[in-house]
Amino acid sequence: MATTPNVIIDPMTRIEGHLRIQAYAEPDGQGGGVITKPGLSSSTMVRGVEAILLGRDPRDAWAFTQRICGVCTVVHGLTSVRAVENAIGIKVPKNADYIRNMMIGAQYVHDHVMHFYHLHALDWVDVVSALEASPAATASLARTNNPGHKPNQGRLPDTAYFQTLLTKLNGMVSRGQLGLFANGYWGHPAYQLSPEANLLLVSHYLEALGWAREVVKLHAVFGGKDPHPNLVVGGMPCTLSSNPGRISEDAGGTSLNTAGLAVIKTAIATMKSFVDQVYLPDVCLLASQYREWALIGATEGNFLCFGDFPDPALVRTEFKDGAIDYPAGYLIPPGVIWASDPTRLRPFDPSLVTENVAHAWYRGSTAGEHPSVGSTTLHYTGPKPDGASRYMLDESQRYSWIKSPRYDGEPMEVGPLAHILAMHARGTLPTDKLVRRAVQQYWTDPVTQDGLGLTVGQLNSTLGRIFCRMLETKIIADQMAVWYQHYYNHRSGAYWNPETFTRLTQPQQWPQSVGFGFTEAPRGALGHWVRLDRTSGLIANYQCVVASQWNAGPRDDQDTPGPYERALVGHRLVDVKQPLEVLRTIHSFDPCIGCAVHLIDPDGQPLMEVDINHAARVSLAPDARCATPSDVHPPGVGGVSDGASPT
Repeated sequence: MATTPNVIIDPMTRIEGHLRIQAYAEPDGQGGGVITKPGLSSSTMVRGVEAILLGRDPRDAWAFTQRICGVCTVVHGLTSVRAVENAIGIKVPKNADYIRNMMIGAQYVHDHVMHFYHLHALDWVDVVSALEASPAATASLARTNNPGHKPNQGRLPDTAYFQTLLTKLNGMVSRGQLGLFANGYWGHPAYQLSPEANLLLVSHYLEALGWAREVVKLHAVFGGKDPHPNLVVGGMPCTLSSNPGRISEDAGGTSLNTAGLAVIKTAIATMKSFVDQVYLPDVCLLASQYREWALIGATEGNFLCFGDFPDPALVRTEFKDGAIDYPAGYLIPPGVIWASDPTRLRPFDPSLVTENVAHAWYRGSTAGEHPSVGSTTLHYTGPKPDGASRYMLDESQRYSWIKSPRYDGEPMEVGPLAHILAMHARGTLPTDKLVRRAVQQYWTDPVTQDGLGLTVGQLNSTLGRIFCRMLETKIIADQMAVWYQHYYNHRSGAYWNPETFTRLTQPQQWPQSVGFGFTEAPRGALGHWVRLDRTSGLIANYQCVVASQWNAGPRDDQDTPGPYERALVGHRLVDVKQPLEVLRTIHSFDPCIGCAVHLIDPDGQPLMEVDINHAARVSLAPDARCATPSDVHPPGVGGVSDGASPT
């Protein structure tokens, strides 16, 4: 970056992990500016789980890979299990696929709702403005915007409830104890919602905290616990209880008894009602006030899906025709959309995936190599952790702990936007048709018909990502009941393929030594490649290409920017010292860089403590430290880190 950056956010918080963003905004003479060139995206933490797996039993890999992230636990574990199943040639029974779909689906619904309210909404909702709201007018808005939802479960009359909430917020502000809402750019000119809309969305922020606790119970019933529920190569580690009654304290009882199944049904109904009655209308409310953000935050227009949510109904013979072999039966289809032909979904070819380390702190091919032959060998060439107090990312050098994944040599955006565009382009399954109807109803229909009057092409934007995340949440929340009913009708069937452990003891008979496992995580395409030693039966190599690598990766050997970097072009900042606009677009991807770490000095003490009650807290970004060029630290040396996404 030839010009010294004047927009530096380090760390970018309200995300999972540690991320630094640098950009230069051409000054407008009034304290603001316009970003005219791609920024720089840098992960300031390293993940080394692949190295830990070498030499281990492939049956154990899922338990390690789940620990890559405390938020994305199910998808990493399942991707690992699928990679091993692919390598040894094992198919899973229908019940396993139904349960896996429900577990991933529950993670989608939980993650997307939590992201909107707790990680992203405060980029759009001005908490302090809510103090000016009329409780009666807010209650009226709630009845119009969320007609099927009773605020606070109807424990108080609506107006009384909003008055109580307003009193609490006033008390927090007057005492300087904003807590969850500290360090925001409150009053920033880019906030556009009315005080009543702000208060309504703050109330839903708080309600979603309790809602989230209920929906993860599905993981506890099927997987024994949450986070990090149990999985197993060859199926699922659960079975129907021998107890037909309502208790499980009998010999042979399991969590899948009448009571456990009732918990699952309740969790699914709880998901759907909140999505339908709160999340969907809230996103539409927000979008109606921020239509201009459909013109901001576009990437190159290349989108990638590995595919997920196989339809077990297409399995003809148990254990022989696994649903994983039926691409047409995936809810989210595997495929590629190129910017040059945005309405066509082309086939996905796993052999075209590469990882490039030209600008990442690893050894390996700067021209890119396939993950099946890739390595995770650290090669840090950045600022030395010797007390240096200043550093800047240099686009001509290595500057991130994230590699640069490429498909056929090109950067690709993955995630909800890619999912919805792929389903819209395929257009054959009932869920695809629902996508097309919803995009028309809420996005392309004119404003006079309660749409946004936008084009399908404008989904490639900051606002489009928010909309697509909501839409896929709605679709998956609806499908949860379908998967559950199919499972319930087939619940007495097999949950695990008994050939699995026999096959694992016969490595010479494995059909291939490299297995490719994939899911569509809530944040996008996730792939694990495992190479097994056919002599020892142990893991010889393991590589993960995770969703946020695709989106957050640095430039490649051709100096082509990654999606985060490209999406910053065109942003007009009101105040370069308060880059709320940058936060909006980066948060729209829902970054998940890796499990959070804490930075401490050699004596075990925090490197920095921040008093959020101090009047100078405005120097912190709403959930990021917005540093000046003379006040930044190299990776592993300093900075404020306030944790990760809620789990």
